[in-house]
Amino acid sequence: MGEEKKLSSKTLKKVFNRHYQLLGCFNYERQMSTGYAWTMMPALKELYKDNPEEMKSAVKRHLEFYNCATTPSPFIIGISCAMEEQNASAEPGEYDPSSITSVKAALMGPLAGIGDSFFWGTFRVIGAGIAAPLAVAGNFIGPLLYFLINVIPSEVVRRFGFKIGYEGGSTFLTQISEDGTLQKLTESARIMGLVVIGAMIPAMVKCDIATVLNINGAEIVLQDMIDQVCPKLLPMLLVFICYKLLKKRVSGTVIMIGLLLFGIIAVALGIL
Repeated sequence: MGEEKKLSSKTLKKVFNRHYQLLGCFNYERQMSTGYAWTMMPALKELYKDNPEEMKSAVKRHLEFYNCATTPSPFIIGISCAMEEQNASAEPGEYDPSSITSVKAALMGPLAGIGDSFFWGTFRVIGAGIAAPLAVAGNFIGPLLYFLINVIPSEVVRRFGFKIGYEGGSTFLTQISEDGTLQKLTESARIMGLVVIGAMIPAMVKCDIATVLNINGAEIVLQDMIDQVCPKLLPMLLVFICYKLLKKRVSGTVIMIGLLLFGIIAVALGIL
């Protein structure tokens, strides 16, 4: 074992602050690799300042493919910092640097699932579902609620995730994976996200038929008849149609343009 090298608290703060730019140079070949290398650069410069060749190898190592949700990414970054410390402190040939890349690759998938389920599919949806109607109504509490529901939990996970990762988070992740906690949390988040999305359909999707039938002098509002059978049936059907199209890999942009054209034509014809 060589001289033990430890990252300073100042450098760790720089690494953490840089992680907010993970998506700053996204590319379709290696996804977030450039952002990850940029994030790790202060740590690499401190650990390998006296060894240019090791510095080059470390930069190349962190330019390899990386793709994960941004909120749990500090957890992986913290582990990378700890492992780079071990590599920099070891004698030549004593530590396998490829293990750093292997750990990153092993953690990307599970943590991406957690990040997407909780923060893209749950907190963000709940926050938007509650805040959007208030914001549309001109209530300043709307953006504030979105910040409290979505941004603050994300920030807490980022900061504690980095700390836990740096101090030995791989053991923690292995433990919750083996006892089933990780799977239960992910499934719970998925179900909650689906429930919230379902609740948002009648609140956010508007699709009312304007047609009025005249039968023997009596005017019958077609939308009222539909609402008596199943309230908010049309918004639900519209959402299901869009969902089916997405499942068939139809571009979301194409669907949005189609909805826009359908709305214009239907209103012009007096259908909606």
